[in-house]
Amino acid sequence: MYYAFDILWLDGKDLRRTPQIERKAILKRLFESCHIEPPILYSEHLVGDGQVLFEHASRLKFEGIVSKRADAPYRSERTQAWAKVKAVHAGQFPVVGFIKDPTGVAALYLGKQEGKELVYMGKVGTGWSRTVSSQIRKQLDTVVSPKSKLTKPIRKPKATWVEPKFYADIEYRDITAEGLLRAGSFKGLSKGTRRF
Repeated sequence: MYYAFDILWLDGKDLRRTPQIERKAILKRLFESCHIEPPILYSEHLVGDGQVLFEHASRLKFEGIVSKRADAPYRSERTQAWAKVKAVHAGQFPVVGFIKDPTGVAALYLGKQEGKELVYMGKVGTGWSRTVSSQIRKQLDTVVSPKSKLTKPIRKPKATWVEPKFYADIEYRDITAEGLLRAGSFKGLSKGTRRF
């Protein structure tokens, strides 16, 4: 599907100085007059409480929302006339392995308990400083395992597997169709109530 949400030119006419709400009206009339049908769709312009819309978008697991000033002309550079607000999800996931780097960890492999199964949720490789990376490594080195504790083992040649005793607090954008975390960022590590 292709969602059209703005129009900058029409029949050689430059519409960039036209207010955004008027450009949307022109685009909608174009869709109607040309009988444009899926897979090309017109993206509706919603007016109302942005916070309520954002909460709905988050519940539907959308990436977020884009808000624009209805009276603003089009600008190709960054401007305060529009804002992209990303939905961020957070969760705590057992660490099932890691990739070593010289002073700490380069990435953490994460799992999720689903009933009696421990399933793979992907990896995270950002969100820590060198100092925190070194602290994470010291903790994980205490629970190294000769093999993966995942119910369905995965092939990760660089992995050092661990007992899932530590939990990583992760912020992420979404969970993919394959069941993996997308755009994850590390926020903390805990074992019981202790936090690093």
